[in-house]
Amino acid sequence: MTEINTAPSGLDAVDWSALTHAYGPADDLPALLRDLCSPDAPQRHKALHELYGNIFHQGSRYPATAAAVPFLARMAADPALPDRSALLELLAALAIGYDEAHLPDGVAVADWRADVEEARAQDPAAVRAEYDAWVEAAADDKDRRMRAFRRDMYDHDRHLAAVTAELGAYDAVRGEIPALLPLLGDADAAVRAATAHLSAWFPEAARESLPRLLALLDEEDEPAVLATALVAVGLLGDGDHAADRDRERGGGPEAVARLRPFLTAGEPVVRWAAATALARLGATGAEGAVGPRVLAELVAVAEESETGLPHVPFHDGDLRGYSAASLTLLADRFPAEALDAVTDALAATTGPASFAVASAALRLAFGEPGPDGPGAFTALTEPQRRLVRALAGLDKDTWQWANLWGIVRSWGLPVPRDALRAYAGLPGE
Repeated sequence: MTEINTAPSGLDAVDWSALTHAYGPADDLPALLRDLCSPDAPQRHKALHELYGNIFHQGSRYPATAAAVPFLARMAADPALPDRSALLELLAALAIGYDEAHLPDGVAVADWRADVEEARAQDPAAVRAEYDAWVEAAADDKDRRMRAFRRDMYDHDRHLAAVTAELGAYDAVRGEIPALLPLLGDADAAVRAATAHLSAWFPEAARESLPRLLALLDEEDEPAVLATALVAVGLLGDGDHAADRDRERGGGPEAVARLRPFLTAGEPVVRWAAATALARLGATGAEGAVGPRVLAELVAVAEESETGLPHVPFHDGDLRGYSAASLTLLADRFPAEALDAVTDALAATTGPASFAVASAALRLAFGEPGPDGPGAFTALTEPQRRLVRALAGLDKDTWQWANLWGIVRSWGLPVPRDALRAYAGLPGE
């Protein structure tokens, strides 16, 4: 069986065995990358699956990850190859990990770079001494054991290698953005959507990408693609740069003016996307971005049990969870309405879909997480009590997830479910 197209040149020029991924030396990558060009769909899908497992293992990136990026980008840009949208989705994952970690605010790349520089400058002995002091300051034996476990799990060299590989992968994908932006005009709608989603994570490239995304708003007929582009504009329309650069690239007030008309679009997913984008711009200080219509569109999606909206790649397609996160950006202007909506949304969720909604609801009700907890249930406000009851009312299968325990515990509330129900004065089940 012949290949659809020759794999990108230069694969054999890389010393893959000197690079590592999740399972050791990366000498299997050339074959996997070539398999992505196969005319056999199962072979392509198997290769893609293996790449998610070795250069993106459970969200981790490795030295080999950045080395694979230029080849993946060239494949994605080749119209003769299949599955290009899947390659663009992989590139986004390699750059930022799981995108919900960066939503609703977008990638804070300046902070990310500063954190990596801080890790590089740290003295491992000093870090260990800080951990030792933290363990000694524990309140009791249980707390001390937990702190000692975290101290003993910390490996400075491994941590530094991990954060360096993550930022290296991000920068490798950032370097390919200029060559990939023309795909916003591709004939394949899935490619256009995946390119818009990918471009949203690089505020340092907004000068190049934002004008192209704004142009796409005038040209795009496919609602899911248009919605993806709108959200991307919202994530890039301010970013890490000053207001004068916003004017150069179409951000700030200009972006708000371009986005606002889409709040009255005929397609619900387009209205949702415009509201999502404007909520984010409003949180960055863009004047006139947020009004009652933004609130209404986000509430409508957050409270719907089945939205029926087409797939939009942000937040892994979970528009309810993304809406809940976006409603936290409206807390200053619409605190009661936002909390009520997210509480209603939480009560209708089950399983992993509850995680993002629970985090948003707790943030709206209690502010930033803290271990001390909110105090006695009777001292809470009625909206806070209503939220706690909604959390305690989630089904037992949902409460089997450790993720939910961790979220609830972060705000100092009791776990497991029976303990939270007792705290809220609800009967056991």
